[in-house]
Amino acid sequence: MDRRTFLASAVAWLIGTRLSAGPGSTELLIDEPLIPQTYPYRLPDLPYPYEALEPAIDRQTMQVHHQGHHGGYVSNLNKALEELPSFQTVYLDDLLRQLNRIPTAQRTMVRNHGGGHWNHTFFWSILSPTTQEPSANLQRRISEAFGSWTAFRGQFLDTALKLFGSGWTWLILTSDGKLQITTTPNQDNPLMPVAEAQGKPVLAIDVWEHAYYLKYQNRRVEYLSAIWQHINWQRVEALIG
Repeated sequence: MDRRTFLASAVAWLIGTRLSAGPGSTELLIDEPLIPQTYPYRLPDLPYPYEALEPAIDRQTMQVHHQGHHGGYVSNLNKALEELPSFQTVYLDDLLRQLNRIPTAQRTMVRNHGGGHWNHTFFWSILSPTTQEPSANLQRRISEAFGSWTAFRGQFLDTALKLFGSGWTWLILTSDGKLQITTTPNQDNPLMPVAEAQGKPVLAIDVWEHAYYLKYQNRRVEYLSAIWQHINWQRVEALIG
């Protein structure tokens, strides 16, 4: 099988899997992609001004994080896909789910930079300029899974605090409909087959130092406490469904 035939077959398999996977599959946790983008990818605008999260997150941090770090992931992801035309029409969600189908030469770049683009696009959408109170329905759902809202908050933030190095802390909806807290290193996420726990992301906090170092230096616990005040709980509830 030549390279062109292999790539065409891989994409056909990917699309077919998305349409036909059974109820126990982690590949169909999302009926529609959370990030409905295909190549060439672009840096999305933030849904609020850079200063909107102050004083929790300062304007300079947001601008560098968005334009510099996120922008770099977008640029490098496009470079990785330049020589993979058969994958250019596949949604980013599906690229990440099917990393093992991407040729070895480009797989690491797609994993790192595709993950970086997906994670940050999701992260911006999960933040709110104003403090929101979670609805009674969301608190009930969370309490059923973790014992109480207070227990959930403590477990989530403690998990984020203890994550070694750089990475992400997630709340996911698993294939059997359960809520679970998990972490991923670097720019991995729970859509990827390499993730320890796979599922639909419904909440994420970035614990890379570039997310908070200008303001908080090594005081991650202060960053986590501050960013928690800006979670878009309406968005979280909508994702849980």
